[in-house]
Amino acid sequence: MRKVIENIKRVQEDIPINFVFMAKIGSLALFVFLLTYFSFSWTMRTVIHHRKEVIVPDIKGRSSVSALQLLSESDLAMRIGGYEFNEGVPIATVLRQHPAAGTTVREGKIVTVVFSQGGESVFVPNLVGLPLRNAELFLRQRQLLLGEVSESYSLKADKGTVLSQDPRPETSVGKSKMVNVVVSAGNPPSGINLMPDLRQKKADDAYAWASVSGLNINILEDETSLFPRGTIIDQTPPPDTVVSQESRISLTVSARSVSAEPELEYHVRYDAPQSGVQRHIRIVSVSKSGDKEIFNGLRDPGSKIDLTIPFGSADKIRIFVNGILVEERPVK
Repeated sequence: MRKVIENIKRVQEDIPINFVFMAKIGSLALFVFLLTYFSFSWTMRTVIHHRKEVIVPDIKGRSSVSALQLLSESDLAMRIGGYEFNEGVPIATVLRQHPAAGTTVREGKIVTVVFSQGGESVFVPNLVGLPLRNAELFLRQRQLLLGEVSESYSLKADKGTVLSQDPRPETSVGKSKMVNVVVSAGNPPSGINLMPDLRQKKADDAYAWASVSGLNINILEDETSLFPRGTIIDQTPPPDTVVSQESRISLTVSARSVSAEPELEYHVRYDAPQSGVQRHIRIVSVSKSGDKEIFNGLRDPGSKIDLTIPFGSADKIRIFVNGILVEERPVK
């Protein structure tokens, strides 16, 4: 009996000790939770408030591609909030947006958009660089018709490849509208001189071509160019134009100054997809001073594009394939 009483007393003495211990553990856990919560909240507020304020652009009435590009230029993101039928607005056109245009938000804000599911109007697709058969199928998918097909000799595109179109890509037209195209007839016969694509080539190459063809060229210099000195950055007339001794040919050449110290450069490399057909590739540098086109042309499957621009001349590089933004790279 005495032993039982002693055991009961011993248990009664241990209870306060265990209770105090558990209370301390609970208080410590609560303190750690509160510290973590307030630290996380403070960190998130700090990160958010360090982002720059930007104005939400007006994307109402724009195509999905155009709206995404415009938001991207302001470092904003897009989220699809739904689709609605609208007979008077082309398919994939922005009907509404939130936040509204003109609202001040911070970079990284998500803009929710509602798209039209279409009606009697559609957007004309980009057909340049596609074989004629593929272009016709593409038009049918958009409920459009292939109109007049004319041919033009070309040094840069395979025979049967679409060189130009009317109406232009991303134009809003009614269903069953006819789209006229010009396709490549291949290389010209002897006696016909076509203007080659001299962009991104050296001025010496242009002089050599003009000498062989018996043509005169006029050189214009651009000191603000992003390309190495002596690189041709623009030309008149455009590639594949028939030229003769009476033609006025002008080339704009980079006259960027060469400093004593070598300038750091950013390499822009892009590999065209291995399969399929020729594609129309356009590369644009984006900076606070505006956008500059640094490449524009048709390229064969698997071909490589390798360019350089000086560091600090651009914030981003955007790559478009057949008129669609496929990649955006920060310059760093």
